[in-house]
Amino acid sequence: MKIFRYEETDKNALLMRGVEESGVGPAVKAILADVRARGDEALFEYCERFDGAKLELLEVTREEIDAACEALDPALREAMELAAKNIRAFHSMQRREGFTIDCGNGVYMGQKVTPIEKVGLYIPGGTASYPSTVFMNAIPAQIAGCSEIVMVSPPSRSGTIAAPILAAAKLAGVTRVFKLGGAQAVAALAYGTQSVPKVDKIVGPGNAYVAEAKRQVFGLVSIDMIAGPSEILVVADGRSNPAFVAADLLSQAEHDRLASAVLVTDSMELAEKVSAEVERQLALLPREAIARASIDTYGKIIVADDLAAAVEAANVLAPEHLELCMDNPEDYLPLVRNAGSVFMGRYCPESLGDYLAGPNHTLPTSGTARFSSPLSVDDFIKKTQFTHYTKDALAGVADKIAVFARAEGLEAHARAALIRMEE
Repeated sequence: MKIFRYEETDKNALLMRGVEESGVGPAVKAILADVRARGDEALFEYCERFDGAKLELLEVTREEIDAACEALDPALREAMELAAKNIRAFHSMQRREGFTIDCGNGVYMGQKVTPIEKVGLYIPGGTASYPSTVFMNAIPAQIAGCSEIVMVSPPSRSGTIAAPILAAAKLAGVTRVFKLGGAQAVAALAYGTQSVPKVDKIVGPGNAYVAEAKRQVFGLVSIDMIAGPSEILVVADGRSNPAFVAADLLSQAEHDRLASAVLVTDSMELAEKVSAEVERQLALLPREAIARASIDTYGKIIVADDLAAAVEAANVLAPEHLELCMDNPEDYLPLVRNAGSVFMGRYCPESLGDYLAGPNHTLPTSGTARFSSPLSVDDFIKKTQFTHYTKDALAGVADKIAVFARAEGLEAHARAALIRMEE
């Protein structure tokens, strides 16, 4: 890995990330329009064309889900149940309550919190199986109180969805599951079809077609985010184990050729050891070609004067995952302003957060941690304001409302307040 000194590093180079140039916009637009016009008929055709599966039903039956749960490997079931327990415990602390402010004289105002009624979860599938993604999306929605949680996932060529995904759906409280993938799945959730219910919000990761479809339907429905390539930044002191640090960097590099893995340290000795260790471990990875492309293009090691400067470099990058590999990470956490999720200490790898710890793994990428947050229960609720005034209370402010309204050239606004004083 290339080594730089922070004080001599071009900050624009530090911010450089992989960008997905998909060019799929027109194709996605056509798919969305087709599903909107033809509904299930289009979905069956796209499923056969893109997934190689000729289906008789789009919806997964209760029998299929029960069979998947029975077929689940016991060790995986145990791990999944622990993950679900931890994720549920963490997200339960995010529940929001409304409030009311009593101002006296019959005036009160406040905010009520209401779950989004219907949400759609996109879960990658086909040859892949990501039950952790089911948990991270469905459990917060269930805790929020969403009455309908609809999951879509592309089937294999045999027309099935992997058993771990279906088992996770049952554990997480998903209400309906459909064998759908790609832009057509997003279209079905956004518009509704004869089989698939229209939802109010769509969440979950996917390929370029899924991301572009979510972008195009935003406004008709809400979405969580448009996720970019994976990224990790490790801040490590000179006492860190270079093998640990290298392994953590590669845990993200193996995701995608566009992923970025960055180490910032106060030790040139550690920097050199990690660079060598990354090379050693790369040769051991089944996905070596992908990880090597990521490391060669977007990987870097930056040496800062001290750990405070290292954390400041992290704030500039605003990474999806930030590791604080040091003995006293809690001393540096207050300095962190921009990060999706922070992993603290020498024995807290990012992969712990991907699967088991409890905090959400759906995180802001591409520097958007500067202004956005991990997926949470908040993403599945909406807030409504309310206000109550009596006639006497309105009388005390009606003239001020009128002054404001007339200053903005809105006479009808002024009269709406003043007319009530004429009774």
